[in-house]
Amino acid sequence: MSGVCGWSNDQSVQETGRELITRMAATLTRHDGHAIKAQAGNGWALACTSRNDSFGMYEDAELIVAIAGKPRLRAGGHGSSRPTAGVVAGELGRAFAQRGVDCLQLIEGEFALAITVKQGGKSLLAIDRMGIAPLYYAVAGASLVFGSSTDAINLHPLVNAQIDAQGLFNYVYFNMVPGPGTIYAGQKRLLPGHYVLFEEGKLSSGAYWTMNFDEHHKRPFAELREEFLALLQSAVGNAAADGETGAFMSGGTDSSTLAGMLGKVTGKPARTYSIGFQAEGYDEMEYARLAARHFGTSHHEYYVTPEDVADAIPRVAAVHAQPFGNSSAVPTFYCATLARKDGIDTLLGGDGGDELFGGNDRYATQHIFSLYQRIPALARKAMIEPLLLRVPGTDKLPLLRKARGYVEKALMPMPARLEAYNLLERFGHRRIFKPEFLATIDPRNPLALLNAEYHDTNAQSLINHMLHLDFKFTLADNDLPKVSRSCELARVGIAYPMLDDNLVAFSARLEPYLKLKGTRLRYFFKEALRGFLPDAVITKTKHGFGLPFGPWLQANKRLQDLAYGSLSDLKQRGIIEPKFIDDLISVHVADHPGYYGNMVWVLMMLEQWFQHHRS
Repeated sequence: MSGVCGWSNDQSVQETGRELITRMAATLTRHDGHAIKAQAGNGWALACTSRNDSFGMYEDAELIVAIAGKPRLRAGGHGSSRPTAGVVAGELGRAFAQRGVDCLQLIEGEFALAITVKQGGKSLLAIDRMGIAPLYYAVAGASLVFGSSTDAINLHPLVNAQIDAQGLFNYVYFNMVPGPGTIYAGQKRLLPGHYVLFEEGKLSSGAYWTMNFDEHHKRPFAELREEFLALLQSAVGNAAADGETGAFMSGGTDSSTLAGMLGKVTGKPARTYSIGFQAEGYDEMEYARLAARHFGTSHHEYYVTPEDVADAIPRVAAVHAQPFGNSSAVPTFYCATLARKDGIDTLLGGDGGDELFGGNDRYATQHIFSLYQRIPALARKAMIEPLLLRVPGTDKLPLLRKARGYVEKALMPMPARLEAYNLLERFGHRRIFKPEFLATIDPRNPLALLNAEYHDTNAQSLINHMLHLDFKFTLADNDLPKVSRSCELARVGIAYPMLDDNLVAFSARLEPYLKLKGTRLRYFFKEALRGFLPDAVITKTKHGFGLPFGPWLQANKRLQDLAYGSLSDLKQRGIIEPKFIDDLISVHVADHPGYYGNMVWVLMMLEQWFQHHRS
């Protein structure tokens, strides 16, 4: 993977510093075999690794810098340049010596950064604005230990790798461990656009960049469209500069747009890659083929089987530094593997388009719920709510039951309303977790995290509040680790043109109705690309790489053995109620395989992670 690791202000490993930092860095490259640069000195060590020249180090008499990813130097605040990572490291090192944390205003693009002052143990850690590159850290006594994977940090003798019960609970709730917490007590993960500064044994942190929405920036549509297409083409051109480049192709608007733009900037047919499933309601190959024909791409397909899933499960668990329960990691891995076998060095992923331009179905759903508040309060409080919520029998008449459900959800505050269908909210945590485990955690913590992020923005509109929330919980915590780690496992690079800093800034200046017009998702994005994308792609409903795990689980013996065997082992860890696991397997999966099959997946991947990281 692309990343950095090291420590500062620790005299305890002086004699074996080079050996230890090499072992720590090796955990970052065990799945893809990238080269490593490492240095160690009196009380400090630093290493970095990445593909090609996408990592660099700078060292002078006073400090040492390591950076990995696809960093760029800002060119006077307008546009950007793309020097080598080594040049970026040198510029940042010199700027840090003069300006301290303000040096981060010089950098953009994807990066994980570590700067250490050799004498005194002062260190600066930072990651990119959208959180593409992960970076974890732990303060151990008077020392700082850090790495792009928890596996690297855990090798340091000062770090106590004790499992954090709250992290486990949050994993089951969210199907991932949201930052800044981790699965380990005492370890944290940097949030997007954030830094930590370690000085004289003390840690301070903050944001060097935040999304600043301008909801009243009015411009003619034609002018916006011209700028958007130019920025998009530039972003794809920058991403396509790293060797042989191809594109994921799901048949959705983002992947189809990137495939079309890739062909445009390279002047030759884009090489595109799609995954299909022989399962009703899950296969979207028709739209991928339609887009491939429209743009004349060199298209490649693979149909994932239940046997493929069983083969991939332990490998996916091993490549993630923390428990990770997004099942679409498996088809993403096989799609990336298909591209790698075809000689592709870098794949373009469309992640970020939904979160920047308003493409998730829940945005329209929440808009509909928000309309309830526009009804005069007197009518709501004196007529509607007494009739639907207090009169007996309204839950037995279909129309009234539907109206009652609408009102109940509309009365829930945001962002808690987004979790109305969360299995933990529907079952209740006491039914799922053992009492002894619950005594060690705060079950309100997930909603507290959501609330804090939802309101920590200058956004005024509902859509921008939801987008801001999704930048973290959907992108940085979920989709980006899914795609990046799956590509790492397949030994292919990944780039996210939709998350180009200039495109992100452009989206922040769009008026809210251009993202969600009534219930019309991605209004500006789709209208700006009308004539470029096929109409069928513009009007299709969103799907993605959803895995038919639940239906396959019922029919495939090998999947059953792996999943149910994992759940049986998980019973012994004192986390989940054995009866819940038994009911999940014997009753719920059969009743609703798609919905409850996901819970089987989440718990199975928790046990698989334990087996690959804690055995």
